[in-house]
Amino acid sequence: MRVVIADDVMLVREGIAHVLSEAGIDIAAQTGDADSLLREVATLQPDVAIVDIRMPPTHADDGLIAAKQIRTEHPRTGVLVLSQYVDSSYAMRLIEDQPERVGYLLKERVFDGAILVDALRRIEDGDTVIDPTIVSRMIGRQRREGPLARLTSREREVLSLVAEGLTNRAIAARIFLSERTVEAHVTQIFQKLGLVESADQHRRVLAVLAFLRA
Repeated sequence: MRVVIADDVMLVREGIAHVLSEAGIDIAAQTGDADSLLREVATLQPDVAIVDIRMPPTHADDGLIAAKQIRTEHPRTGVLVLSQYVDSSYAMRLIEDQPERVGYLLKERVFDGAILVDALRRIEDGDTVIDPTIVSRMIGRQRREGPLARLTSREREVLSLVAEGLTNRAIAARIFLSERTVEAHVTQIFQKLGLVESADQHRRVLAVLAFLRA
């Protein structure tokens, strides 16, 4: 896997690069602003771009804007957005148009090599990965009406773990169920949300999108 790292803090960039290099991931480039990020992605065509939300020139949401542009102009390049802030609206803005191959993690997790590498692998495979802190907050404020109201409490729990990017096997280990039972719950979730299998849509990703909109 080849990645480009974009963060305006050099120590953060170097730290992420060190963690990933130790895991055997190729660091194609490092950059400190949104414009340079876009140039590097266009030139190098990495598998994934790791992007801080707040970067020059405005230090507002330049990284998020660049991430959305990357998804539009370079759909084969996945994007992992990093943020210091627990804000689900950022995640929603990132994935609402093109939910595949994207992730949103809090910066505090990026120096845990296992979490970071796992997120990148899942994004490369076409999944959506949302930080578990974001998922927990969203569960706490879900409306009683809406599509998720049809789900049982166990199905909502399984869906929240799908939103974190976990496979069925990983979900089974997390909540102490058999993998077959988890598969049955996931099937029920798809049916209740009206998600029909098709050649161009990934139902797990669509389920995550329904979760974020709820």
